[in-house]
Amino acid sequence: MKWETVIGLEVHAELSTKSKIFCACSTSYGGQPNTHVCPVCAGMPGVLPKLNRSVVEYAIRLGLALNCTITRDCKFDRKNYFYPDLPKAYQVSQLYAPICRDGHLEIETEGKKKAIRIREIHMEEDAGKLVHDARASYMDFNRCGVPLLEIVSQPDFQSGGEVLAYLEKLRETLLYLEVCDCKMQEGSIRADINLSLRKEGEELGVRTETKNMNSFKAIARAIEYEIERQTDILEDGGKIVQETRRWDDDKGESYGMRSKENAQDYRYFPEPDLLPMHIDDAWLESVKANLPELAWQKRERYVCDLGIAESSAVVLTVHKNISALFETLSQKSGNSLEAANLITGEIMRLMNNSNILPEDLSIDAEKLAVLIALVTGGKINRGAYKETIEAVFTSNVDPEKYIAEKGLMMVNDDKVVVEAIQSVLSDNMDSVTEFRAGKEKVFGFLMGQVMKKLGGKGNPDMVKKTLTSMLEK
Repeated sequence: MKWETVIGLEVHAELSTKSKIFCACSTSYGGQPNTHVCPVCAGMPGVLPKLNRSVVEYAIRLGLALNCTITRDCKFDRKNYFYPDLPKAYQVSQLYAPICRDGHLEIETEGKKKAIRIREIHMEEDAGKLVHDARASYMDFNRCGVPLLEIVSQPDFQSGGEVLAYLEKLRETLLYLEVCDCKMQEGSIRADINLSLRKEGEELGVRTETKNMNSFKAIARAIEYEIERQTDILEDGGKIVQETRRWDDDKGESYGMRSKENAQDYRYFPEPDLLPMHIDDAWLESVKANLPELAWQKRERYVCDLGIAESSAVVLTVHKNISALFETLSQKSGNSLEAANLITGEIMRLMNNSNILPEDLSIDAEKLAVLIALVTGGKINRGAYKETIEAVFTSNVDPEKYIAEKGLMMVNDDKVVVEAIQSVLSDNMDSVTEFRAGKEKVFGFLMGQVMKKLGGKGNPDMVKKTLTSMLEK
């Protein structure tokens, strides 16, 4: 029997604000347990929340980038449930009037484009964290009240490949908007996978939800596992149980945690401590005016306006830090193609060898621009160029000083080149005779001998031109 996979995603993005959503506590990662806590985020009686305006602006920014309608009059709601890391026994979220609705994000897989519909984006606060050891469980409330955006898709995915394409494009959008740092290892972006199977053309089947996935590779494995698990159950005549599951990446399998709740189970009601908010025209236009150029827009511009190959444009926009380096280097050197080749070639190779992530790359574009001018101006050859790039990358050397000290400058002196060619020709008269008899392949040998005579520092164009002229005399 043919089963059709139906997947929807709920992505939680932790916002890059300096303070929490309803108080002034720090959102920085890695502090000592329970040091970024105050009475508001700890849920003490009698305290009142105060909304962080930046959270609203970040939500609007993402909503506009994802082609959403912005809800001009929106409000917060209480989502009631009890769990040890939720000190108030409720979470402030948005159910009835989320800030963004009805958007879409276009993805491309296997050469085909597809629009994934965004049902809504809503603002909410994060819960705390439970830390377990052999003796007890401990509660760390540092993360309580950290602002989140939950991006909820429609069930438009039919494969793990589509899910990964969507997550990659959503991640780059969040990064370029500077809304979230997307450090999955720190939990700043997490995904819940809602997956069901159905017979082709029939209504949606019973879904399961796999929670808090924080690795793209783990997400791909979890989807593949859940499709296989549900298929086996249905093929054997069984029924899928609506439940929340937890993925164990070490074992390569998931296990049931609890039955899946519906909205009514949380007893939502309007948050009484926060007034409804109105997003007026001036506020909305202000956010629109400050939207940055997104990765896909940069790719189009690089290809159409700068003549960059599409494959190179993808590499140049893989992270905002890389595209910023390219644009600075392109402007300083006045040579976009050479700047693109340098970054997609040597810089990427050196980053991979050094295990440096794009967000951690720091290199002086001014020094790289000097190198581009030297190599395109015939002052150094490509070997010296690569050597000096690596020296700038690893030791931040002054390129001109390094080239002078290492004696890497090319020989551009006509007299020196002519003397070297004369010496080579006199030592290889048999080869000269063969060349003049029509064996043009001998030219490469003679060229190599001249370059060797010049210690590899001869200007190849000058040597080739002069050697050709002297052989024809």
